[in-house]
Amino acid sequence: MATQPFIKLSELTGQIQSAISNVFGARTFWVIADITNYTYKQQTNYHYFELVEKDKSSARIVAKVAGRAWGNAAVNISNFERVTGQQFKNDINVLIQVAVQYNPSFGLQLNLLDIDTNFTLGKFEQQRKETLDRLVRDNPSFIQLVNGQYITRNSQLLLPKVLQRIAVISSDTSAGYLDFRHTLENNTFGYHFHIDDYFALVQGEGNAKDFIAKLIAVYGSGIPYDALVIIRGGGAQLDFLIFDNYELTRAVAKFPVPIITGIGHQKNETITDLMAHTAAKTPTKVAELLIAHNRNFEESLLALQQQILIKTFQLLSHHKEQLNRLNQVTINSVQAHLHEQHLKIINLSGMMLVRPKIIIANRAKDLSNLVANMKSFNRIYFANKRGYIGHYLSVVRLMSPQNILNKGFAIVRINGHIASDAVAITAGAELTIDMAAAEIKAQVLSKSPKNGREFEL
Repeated sequence: MATQPFIKLSELTGQIQSAISNVFGARTFWVIADITNYTYKQQTNYHYFELVEKDKSSARIVAKVAGRAWGNAAVNISNFERVTGQQFKNDINVLIQVAVQYNPSFGLQLNLLDIDTNFTLGKFEQQRKETLDRLVRDNPSFIQLVNGQYITRNSQLLLPKVLQRIAVISSDTSAGYLDFRHTLENNTFGYHFHIDDYFALVQGEGNAKDFIAKLIAVYGSGIPYDALVIIRGGGAQLDFLIFDNYELTRAVAKFPVPIITGIGHQKNETITDLMAHTAAKTPTKVAELLIAHNRNFEESLLALQQQILIKTFQLLSHHKEQLNRLNQVTINSVQAHLHEQHLKIINLSGMMLVRPKIIIANRAKDLSNLVANMKSFNRIYFANKRGYIGHYLSVVRLMSPQNILNKGFAIVRINGHIASDAVAITAGAELTIDMAAAEIKAQVLSKSPKNGREFEL
């Protein structure tokens, strides 16, 4: 029997290696594939994995090739993880540059040369757009897109005049959470906030269900919170994917308590930011927002107090003028009446000289009646006037500055004059504050506009 011609396996693999090298040796390719069977050898800085392509309809693998990366390629993988925030791991879809290599001992391999970060970021941005479109399309009763602005049920809620009882969802180990608490607890105005913590994991889209459970816990507590605060510290862009989750953002949009977000990123807004009532850049900014909101309310009360004080002084001045006019009218009326009676007496005296007895008798009687009438008239007249004067004296005492001060008001003076307008008050000015039992010297630290009024320090 004739012997069949043969060659060694190494010769065949050598020919395969030569053929592949001739076709692919100097060429590189950009390939889209999924990563599977990934391992990393830290001591050698080698990455080993398989690149696979799956049929979209059946998930059947239609292509699979072994891959590896080392040296500059390993550095490119580290840069990819830093820029995108996405770990290089199993089940991620990537766009990579590869070179084809065949080794007789290890078979066909693709050597990774570079990895496109924009491709991965673009996929997440596409997912974000699809989520926003779905939110508007499937929830028209509480989410609308109007002139590029997302209007939600939560964003339409009115904030209470004072924000004091706050629910907070955050990680208990977050530095941003500690900054938030420190800023609130050390505010310069001494405001007190009651904070209830609902700690949760705030990273990783897979934790969205647990996060939603915290929202449900806040609602189910039955506590009338003034606001719900969601805060998280900084991180890579993809660390915030949990805040782009459809179910979570939908729950935020319809939540019945105003939600204020302080998710520590400086670039793009998360979808949670867009669905919430108010979005701040960082946890510290949220704390500053709460303090400023309450300060605005306090300043409105101070402005109202000043208006009441001004109106009170105006009323006192008006009544004082009325009292002076009444006093002058009384004096003039008495003088005119006395003068009139004096003339009558003179006329009566003249008549008495002409017809002494009759006139004297008649006039004596008339005079007696007149005197009696005058006494009665004057008694009644002055009694009435004393009543009026007593009334106005009571009003004056009631509206006197000292009585007003006793009620808890204060008079602000600058340079010895009452400050009836804030324009005259500047930062650093020395003020004298008159109170019921003390006079206080103070210096102005700052001045802010109120009720739309503009002024300069």
